[in-house]
Amino acid sequence: MDIRFEPTDALILVDIQVDFCPGGKLPIERGDEVVSILNPIIEQAEKQGIYIFYSRDFHPRLHPSFKENGGIWPTHCVQDTEGARFHPELKIAKNSVIVTKGTRFDKDQYSAFDDTGLAVAFKKLDIKRVFIGGLALDVCVKETALDSIKNGFHTFLIKQGTRPVTEKSGEQALLEMKNKGVVII
Repeated sequence: MDIRFEPTDALILVDIQVDFCPGGKLPIERGDEVVSILNPIIEQAEKQGIYIFYSRDFHPRLHPSFKENGGIWPTHCVQDTEGARFHPELKIAKNSVIVTKGTRFDKDQYSAFDDTGLAVAFKKLDIKRVFIGGLALDVCVKETALDSIKNGFHTFLIKQGTRPVTEKSGEQALLEMKNKGVVII
């Protein structure tokens, strides 16, 4: 996939972590397939000097999203565990920025923009367009894309570079994003 990046673009790679890939604690079916799709896009963005951001869930052991703490998800992406690491084959670009979310004890943070300061950083960098891929399409990718739109950025979803928790909720997420102004590429 060839994306025509512009100097005021940013690429966000959402939660491509061990626990969200096959064999992880909260695996997305075929989640690991996004790595081979997104790595060439990361390389292209890096060569063109585009800002690259990697978001990650980095939950404390007592996180409220975990079933054992009254949440809806199995324990996953616990701070400083193997499951919280990025997929081992994911290209981590030089000069990239890691956005850590899901660290609060009072709520979950699905979006890379939720209480992270990312929108402020983008405005300081004069970012106009945002390209998004990663895991999972119908949860953190969707919320990141919708928050990108809310913050005034022209937002593109790299559809091949994401996978849903379920096909049905993935289709619903695509429709919702499209209806809110996200461009699906």
